[in-house]
Parts: sequence; structure tokens; C-alpha cells
Amino acid sequence: MAAQVVSERGIDAIGIFTGNPRYFPLKPDDLATYCEEWVGPGLFAGDLAQVAIQHFGGGETVAVTNRTSAGIIAAVLALADCRPVVSVVPDGDRSHTSVARGCTLAGVDLVELESSSDPAPAMSQHAPALVVITTVTSSLARMTDDQTRHAIAVAKAAGATVFMDEAYGARLRPVLHGGALSLAMGADFAITNADKAGLSGPRAGILCGATEPVLATLAKASELGQEARAPIAAGAMRSLQAFDPEDLRTEARDGGAIADALSVTWGEDIVHRSDLGPMLDEQDVLARVLKQAELPKTDIVPAEVTAAIGMILLRDHGMLTVNTHGAPGGRVSLRLKPTAGALAAVGGLDALVAALGKAVEQVADRMDDVEWFAATLFGDSV
Repeated sequence: MAAQVVSERGIDAIGIFTGNPRYFPLKPDDLATYCEEWVGPGLFAGDLAQVAIQHFGGGETVAVTNRTSAGIIAAVLALADCRPVVSVVPDGDRSHTSVARGCTLAGVDLVELESSSDPAPAMSQHAPALVVITTVTSSLARMTDDQTRHAIAVAKAAGATVFMDEAYGARLRPVLHGGALSLAMGADFAITNADKAGLSGPRAGILCGATEPVLATLAKASELGQEARAPIAAGAMRSLQAFDPEDLRTEARDGGAIADALSVTWGEDIVHRSDLGPMLDEQDVLARVLKQAELPKTDIVPAEVTAAIGMILLRDHGMLTVNTHGAPGGRVSLRLKPTAGALAAVGGLDALVAALGKAVEQVADRMDDVEWFAATLFGDSV
């Protein structure tokens, strides 16, 4: 669908509301040098290490995986040491799916702790070799720096290697909340996305920290084909070099404006605010659609409703969301995290609110049409 929109209306017709631009910021000269697979990585290794260590606020060694999820899974497989993995997350939220999948693949238990709880009993009971700390989750729930420092200190005192999932947190906390840089808080190593929270892409995971855990993770990732090849790693370096905190502040301002506008039409109690934009819970979206359709219930599940709304927003208005491009296992809520320029691409704030209203109306009109849902979600050939 996105390709069809671009072919018919041009690339400028797409506004990305996933929070992930996923551009490829290579320079023309990089193609013949840094992207050469044998020599290229050695040519830019020093510059990559320098900019990544500065970005994370510490570390010795840097590596790049083809996805942040791949790096997290590789870290769990390399460092769990047949013991439970303890994962510390913001209150009321959960670890990224890749943490759980990594534990499943490693054959170890995952023990989740909320950030306000005392981590000491879990460290004593489970004696983890690896502790994962997620300061900011995919729903943008956030730990405080004091909670993070405390969890790191307790984990280190228990002899564990501490790994920070900083996909968002590496930039969101310091730029929007005045927080500490990731590795300044004492963890052994950390990973962040090259394509979210102010970074432009490509999709990749950037690892930084102490040499031993970074190289162990990279070795495991390479065994599994999850390491980043030269062009991806060079793109990640260029993304870091081009990072401008003001881009993230712009995304946050645009996201806040969308949340304000939707609060008027959907209700303040329905619109869940985050640093980068609003989220509408799938159950609340389904309830609104059913009310508009004047139906007491339906066999259509919430994920199908939000996905159909996403497809309409993309097809008719060029709004690209996680509801059309999210990965399996991801959340199915309706989330609008605008990247730089996304609002302008779809005609501005009023146009966005109107587009969402029209999409909800169209889905409501089809709640008794299973064939329409199948065609909308999977194509006319279904």
C-alpha cells in the first residue's frame, strides 16, 4: 500500500507516524569506500566508535547489529549463562518482546521487576548473570535516573552484567528530561536504535560499552546472521554524526499538538499521552467504532479494527503508522508518533484529525462485512 501511494502521489505524500524515519543517510563517497564489505568497516571503525561513545556517555567498544531486537536477543544468548535473566522495566509496563524471545531461545526464565520495587531480593534469589534495564519502553513509559542508578548498582553488587535497552532512552531522557547519558550511570553496555527518537535511520542496533560483553554479543549475533553489514553500520554512524537534539524536540512538540487535538475529539481520558505523541488503546478504539456503528458487539477483534484504520489512513491520507507496518508481537494500539515533517506531509493538524475521524467512520460502516476487512487488511486477492 505504501508503495502504491508513493508511485501515485510521490514520496512527499507519505507522513511517517511510527516514530522511525528509517532513511539511509550515507554520503555519495561512502558507497565506494565505507560500503565496501572487506575494507570499509576498518575505514570508519574509529569514527563510529568516537561518535557512539560520545552519544552513550562512555564505553570502550562499539558494534552494530542489523536490528536492536537482534542485538538484545544476541546479548541474552551470549550472556545469560543458563541462569534466569532479570529485566527491570518502568512501572506498569513490560520488557520488549525481544527480551522474552531471547530468554526462550536461551532456555532460561525471564524475571520482570517494576522500577519502583526493590531489586535486591530478585538478585539474591535468581543470581542472574545478566540484568536488562529498559529505561524507556516502546510505549514510552520511563524510569527515573535514580531508579536506574539504583537497579544498576544492586545488579553490579550481585555480580551480574548490566545491559541497558536504550532504544528510546539514550536520547529521550537526556534531551527531553535532562537525564544522564546511558553509560554514565554505571551499566556495562547498552544498545540504541539508529532510527528513532531523533535519529534518522537506517534500522539498526548500536551497541556500546565494555569490550567483553559487546564483543560477546557481536560474536553471537554474527553466528546467527544478525550483525550489520558495512553499509548498515556506516549508515548508523552517519545517523549518529547528524543527530540534532532539536529534531527530537520538534517530534515531541508535534506529538503533543496531536495529543491536544485528539483530546478534544476523543476525550482526555481516552488519549494516552507520551513524550512523542498520543496512543489510543485498541479497546477504546473498538468501543468508539461500535458506538458509531450502533452495534452492541462484534466478532471483529480490536487488532483488526486498528489495522483497518491504519490501512485507510495510509491509503487515503498518506499516514504511515505501526498499525500497517508494525512487527509481529508488537502492540496493536493506535499510536501516532510523528517524525520530522510528518504533520506537514499530511496537510497539518486539522487534516490529521479529520482523516482519523473519516477512517473510524469508514470502519464503523463495515463492521458487519468480514470480506471487506479481509480485503482491506490483506488485499483484494483474499
